[in-house]
Amino acid sequence: MSLLLMGFYWVIFPFGVFQLARWLMRRTQNRVIKSLVVAGTAGIFGWFLWVAVGEVMWLDHQVRQMCAKDGGVKVYETVELTPDLLDKVGRIWIPDKEKATLTDNYYYDSDIHYYLDGNTKMTKTHHQIVRRSDGKMLGELIRYGRTGGDLPGPWHGSSFMCPAPTQGLKFESAVFINGDKK
Repeated sequence: MSLLLMGFYWVIFPFGVFQLARWLMRRTQNRVIKSLVVAGTAGIFGWFLWVAVGEVMWLDHQVRQMCAKDGGVKVYETVELTPDLLDKVGRIWIPDKEKATLTDNYYYDSDIHYYLDGNTKMTKTHHQIVRRSDGKMLGELIRYGRTGGDLPGPWHGSSFMCPAPTQGLKFESAVFINGDKK
């Protein structure tokens, strides 16, 4: 199905608009009507390019702007890393708020806000590490992202995220540090 849609969007639609404009140009001798045909054809192709790539570029620009304002990792208090916070392979493991037990000293509190929610999604994801004993937020990671918005086709939809997903991996290690690094 998506191959048919791709053929329609990238071949049949542009070819049909071009052929219609060509037919209208041959049928009239009036310069005003010819100018309207040229302007209409340019407008249709401009709209098509906006739908194909312009909207995605604009949303990615907005994601970059929001990320520059308050995106990234912020640490408010560092905590010494203890062995009970490490999983079997030595990575820092903090449970989500819903899965945390009363014995867990720290938990993640996450929230996703949708600016756009449809074929194209634009989101703000806010992760916090909270200490259970006093409810204090030790650090936060704010990330903005866009997914979708592309023309249908046999390809995987595009996405953009700021800051990059690899920067989020340093979030826990920025809050929980070894005793010798403190």
